Amino acid sequence: MAKTNNPDRYKEIRNNRVFKDYFVDETNECGIVLRGTEVKSIRQGHAQIEDSFVRIEKGVPVLYHMHIREYAFGTNTNHNPIRPRKLLLKKREILKWDLALQGGGKTLVPVKLYFKKGLVKVLVGLCRGKKSYDKRHDLKAREADREIERALKH
Repeated sequence: MAKTNNPDRYKEIRNNRVFKDYFVDETNECGIVLRGTEVKSIRQGHAQIEDSFVRIEKGVPVLYHMHIREYAFGTNTNHNPIRPRKLLLKKREILKWDLALQGGGKTLVPVKLYFKKGLVKVLVGLCRGKKSYDKRHDLKAREADREIERALKH
């Protein structure tokens, strides 16, 4: 059987700092409102979600500080690289997240940006911040797992 030549297969942009700095309680897949040159630039892998976050303003989730580099072959109608972008969610999910955010101590952070059936999707996580001792605990656990793997190998 021949391989399928899917150009979207490798285009996945991850936010690696999320799991280091936050506890991710739950995630949800969202659509995102983009312009044509932004989609072309994301297909080339020229996007960054490391410093981005989501706010709910007037019942609409908005993604801030997501950097999408200008499309190289675009004209004077090219997009602004760091503009706020609306996220597409059902009203029930928006209300659930809005209540969780009003409780305090939580934030919405994008975890992953990827293509699904030709559409750009964002995996957004409802997160709690980690303290420094939590980070040290994770580091110790990771080191212990490495030691176990080394011992099992030999």
